[in-house]
Amino acid sequence: MTELRYLPDADDVTTFTATVTETTDDGVFLDGTYFYPEGGGQPSDRGVLEWEDGVADVIDVRKDHGEVRHDVELREGTLPDAGTTVEGRIDEERRRQLSRMHTAQHVVSRVVLEEYGASTAGNQVYPDRSRIDFEPASFDDEDLALIERRSNEAIDRDLAVVKENRPRDAVEAEVDEGRALLDLIPDSVDPLRVVEIEKFDMCPCGGTHVSRLGDIGRVSIVDHTSKGDDTDRIEFELEES
Repeated sequence: MTELRYLPDADDVTTFTATVTETTDDGVFLDGTYFYPEGGGQPSDRGVLEWEDGVADVIDVRKDHGEVRHDVELREGTLPDAGTTVEGRIDEERRRQLSRMHTAQHVVSRVVLEEYGASTAGNQVYPDRSRIDFEPASFDDEDLALIERRSNEAIDRDLAVVKENRPRDAVEAEVDEGRALLDLIPDSVDPLRVVEIEKFDMCPCGGTHVSRLGDIGRVSIVDHTSKGDDTDRIEFELEES
C-alpha cells in the first residue's frame, strides 16, 4: 500500500523524497507520495520525479488497488529500479489552484444546502473552472446572485480550515443530512479524513484544501444549466483576492 503522505493535513507539501517500489514501462510506484491521485472530483497533481541519473515528468497519478501509480514521461536516463531514492516535485501553482477550487466547492455546497436544502449530487474541480450539480434544485438569476454573495461573505470571514482524521461513527453522527454521500464510502474506511471549516461546514473529503478561506479569493458564478430530474449545475471561477 502506498502511504498517502498528504493526509490528513500535509497538503501544503510539494517537495519530498521517497523510495521506488516498482517500475513499469511508463509508471512508477513509491512507498509513499504527496502527489494527489485523481478522485473525489479532483484531478491529479502533476510534477516531476528526479533521481541520480534521470528525470521524468509526472503527467497523471491514479490509485491502483491500494497502490498509487505515477504515470510518467521519461525526460532523461532510464526509469529507476525498485529501491531507488527519488525526489518528487509537485507543480505548486496547479496544486494551489486545485486546493482553492476544492475548498470553494465546499463553501458553495454548504451555502446551497443552507439556503435551498439541495444536496451536492456531484462535482468536478479544475484549476481554472469548476462545477457542482445540486438536487433537488431549480435556480433562477436571483438565486445565483444570492449563492455567489453568501459564498463570498463566508470567504471574507477568513475562517480556518481544519483537516484531520476522525472516527467514522463520530463523523456519521455529526455531519448534516445532505452534506455527504457517506453510503458511497466503504464501511471499512475508518477513520475518515474530514475537512471542517470553522463553525461553518464539516464534510468527509480526501482532497487538497487551503488552510483559511481567505486563500480562496472570490467566487464568480459564470454559468448555470438544468441537467433534468430536478438537478441544476452551477459553474464557477475564482478571482484572486
